[in-house]
Amino acid sequence: MTIQDNSSVNAFIPGQVQLDAHEANMVAMRDRLLGPAYRLMYQKPLHFVRGEGVWLYDASGRPFLDTYNNVVSLGHCHPDVVEAITRQVATLCTNTRYLHETILELADGLLSTVSSELSHMMLTCSGSEANDLAYRIAKVRTGGTGIIITETAYHGITDTVSQFSPTLGPAVNLGAHVRTVPAPAAYRSGPNVAERFQRDVETAIADLMRHGIRPAMLIVDSIFTSDGILPEEPGFLKGAVDAIREAGGIFVADEVQPGFGRTGSHMWGFQRHDVTPDIVTLGKPMGNGQPIAGLLARHDIVEKFGNSARYFNTFAGNTVSCAAAVAVLKVIQRDQIKDNARDVGAYLLEKVDALRARHECLGHVRGAGLFVAADIVSDRETQAGDRVRTAQIVNDMRENGVLISACGADHNILKIRPPLIFSRENVDLFVDVLDRALER
Repeated sequence: MTIQDNSSVNAFIPGQVQLDAHEANMVAMRDRLLGPAYRLMYQKPLHFVRGEGVWLYDASGRPFLDTYNNVVSLGHCHPDVVEAITRQVATLCTNTRYLHETILELADGLLSTVSSELSHMMLTCSGSEANDLAYRIAKVRTGGTGIIITETAYHGITDTVSQFSPTLGPAVNLGAHVRTVPAPAAYRSGPNVAERFQRDVETAIADLMRHGIRPAMLIVDSIFTSDGILPEEPGFLKGAVDAIREAGGIFVADEVQPGFGRTGSHMWGFQRHDVTPDIVTLGKPMGNGQPIAGLLARHDIVEKFGNSARYFNTFAGNTVSCAAAVAVLKVIQRDQIKDNARDVGAYLLEKVDALRARHECLGHVRGAGLFVAADIVSDRETQAGDRVRTAQIVNDMRENGVLISACGADHNILKIRPPLIFSRENVDLFVDVLDRALER
């Protein structure tokens, strides 16, 4: 994406807004020290110095309601996670080549949340690494290299994974072994989502094979986040999963964004569809900000890879990160986080959808749990996206103390993804600020 494109997205562009002397100096230092590849969010960047729960505080002490952050899925600086990290880092930080109880406790806890067919855990430092590892395993298991993804998918930033992450933009080329299919969006394409998605996957499989490329995997974010957050009717994935397996490939569920109870009804997004993936990849929310990620896999899928390739990652599975992830799992269970996501998420969806009666620019609204999307359109009938107005709304809300972002191919879909401890009172504040931004 070019800098010019960023003018209508959620990004800072130097020279377009007035910064105070300290902020301007920090921006200049970033450019000098970090180089040109980094970006800042919002037209006027934010300088945060503290976080607590659903709130972030800037240098002046002003609070901002965080309605976007799924990395700290349990909220900023959750005391249980902070305590677990602090205790462990003061005791021992080492790697997976030594025996240690915490990684076993984590593996047992994670695997207890899925079907017994998924019997092994492997750890990485990021979701990108997890998807990279999943692809390595898929190639060894299937003998193929072909990958099928949705049109605006995002799966990571390693060289390999960026080749099947089209949302990174035209400057990052897709691999010749990659095929895209339309995302399953009933409100745009009509009913029969399951049949259409299966047919599109079968067409992609046929095209790979016609070009001499054996299919290795179908990988989807199970709520299609970057495609616009598409919960659809549960169960529609089964036909596509059957199709990739019949072709000799495997199914990988990318749970980096929909996982850990966010959809409300289940711990994992794929469970809404009553399918068991061959590999499940995990990421951001796993350590509530501590860098830990990984995958869960069936024994027969990982067996050949494990017997033929040595896997070791110095930081992945370190005792401190494992302690954080164990604490996350315990809080999710103890505090009934999934139930909160379901109940507060339903309230959030209802309140956002009700705004459609007042604002013609608010198009289709949808969601599952604490994952809600709202299209901003210039015409409801044609569903034409309005990315400029979307950026205005996002930045207006930022100016009024609420953080949100956008997604979708046209960057016209409000991405509402708060920490899982969000309350009804938080929803009321969010909706009030959104209502006023839409009015303006």
